[in-house]
Amino acid sequence: MGGGGKETPRQRMIGMMYLVLTALLALQVQNEVLEKFYFIDASLQDAKEVGLSTNSKIITSMSEQIKDSGSNPRDLAVLKKANDIKEESAKMIERIQEIRKTIITEMGDIDPETGAYPMGDKYDDVNRLMLGTGESQDGFAFKLQDELNAYVAKIAAIDDTLGPILKGANLMPLAKEKSEEPRYQSPKYDGMEWEHINFQNTPMVASLAVLSQLENDVVKVETKSVDAMRGRIGEFQIKFDKVSAMASAESNTVAAGTKYKAKMFISATSTTLSPKMSASGAGAVRVDGDGVGTVEFTASGGTTEGAKKTWTGSITIRNAAGEDTTLVVKQEYTVVSPVIEIESGTINSLYLKCGNDLKVKVPALGVDYNPSFSASGGSVQNGSGGKGSIIIVPTSASVSLSVSSGGNPIGTKKFKVKMVPKPDVKARGLNIKQGGACPRSITLDAIADASFKDQLPKDARYRVSGYTVTLARGRRVIGSANSNGPTANISSLGSKAKEGDRLVIEVKGVQRMNFKNQVENVSVGQVIITYPITQ
Repeated sequence: MGGGGKETPRQRMIGMMYLVLTALLALQVQNEVLEKFYFIDASLQDAKEVGLSTNSKIITSMSEQIKDSGSNPRDLAVLKKANDIKEESAKMIERIQEIRKTIITEMGDIDPETGAYPMGDKYDDVNRLMLGTGESQDGFAFKLQDELNAYVAKIAAIDDTLGPILKGANLMPLAKEKSEEPRYQSPKYDGMEWEHINFQNTPMVASLAVLSQLENDVVKVETKSVDAMRGRIGEFQIKFDKVSAMASAESNTVAAGTKYKAKMFISATSTTLSPKMSASGAGAVRVDGDGVGTVEFTASGGTTEGAKKTWTGSITIRNAAGEDTTLVVKQEYTVVSPVIEIESGTINSLYLKCGNDLKVKVPALGVDYNPSFSASGGSVQNGSGGKGSIIIVPTSASVSLSVSSGGNPIGTKKFKVKMVPKPDVKARGLNIKQGGACPRSITLDAIADASFKDQLPKDARYRVSGYTVTLARGRRVIGSANSNGPTANISSLGSKAKEGDRLVIEVKGVQRMNFKNQVENVSVGQVIITYPITQ
């Protein structure tokens, strides 16, 4: 980078990005490198807009200052030159934007799903568009070099002071030939000129980044020139007709344990001011580039619901006489207790020793909601549904769930605990009322209560673990068979069965698999099923 005065941090950042861009262009481009060009191009576009916006604000402020001081003709002439500089720069940037749009139109816009240009790594079309075909030299790059240098020459001609300033900042000429630019002296650029160095065999996304850098070079010319014009109307100070301190809160009602946020600012603020701000409860206040401070502190709970509280802020600025002036602002806000909301199939009661899924919300906290939980009368663990999703496993007749956010207690929610309803045991495929032939096997199903299964399907998985089948004739026992699972083979009883006999099925055990895939025995009491043999 050349001389020409101390550069701003933004200008130094852009210069560093240009060095990175130049280095990346010299690499054998891989996908990982191409990704960096996306970021560089986007950052350079953002930097360009910031620079243009800043220059516009400076020119507007110049106009206001000249008006306040009586609209001196000499100052008005200087203001016209600043506007002429702005107009010529806008034309040059518009020209570069036209080239960008042509490349994007012919090679494809960013894919909204992948966030990448479909031909971002291709350069054949870039060669054709920027360098032309064959020896024709009808590509954009050949004209663009001349247009950039003609632009900076026009800027220098607007005022006699601008030429030396731009040359001292190494901005004139703007698109330098190989012999004029130290960065182009590497042997790899032998036999190449400006247009080939910047665009030959350059992937699409890298070409866009190069064009973005050229736009930032134009912005730098504009910035240097506008700043010089500003200096022509004397030391730049903003005058205020009326000064008042103001504050704007995101909400004047805030829940205990949450962040109170407000904007505190001067109603006639300017980018040239550097106000110092502080607020009770927040200490020093961070002030952004537009002179706006953000007040943020944790609201403490009130002694009553809807407690009114007040914070006080101070803004210190230096007036036109060079003296510090402090303005005071007071803002009232209301502290309320946040409401805990529970989402579940049944929120008033939970099931004992089951994984009850809950979604705990505290709407008043908004994006500041950072929950943690504890429980008495049971255990609590994180669920799979994201922030606020939990699983409560009750171990007693009631559970108290305590909710905190960011380490600040929010409140407690109490739940009643219900016993798990017993399942029904039924013989699959057997008509118990009418009876029938003696089957060769029997399968018993343990069927969960419908409402329990709807709420906690992972805890409603049952199986019959054992039972006895007895073949009875009157009061006599003809034979019996045992099962250690849901199905029993009773073919030995079938050969002995006669019409009028009956099968007596006595359930010995039922098991339940819970949400952790753990098996436990379930007490179902005495369950006896009688099946009459009618044929």
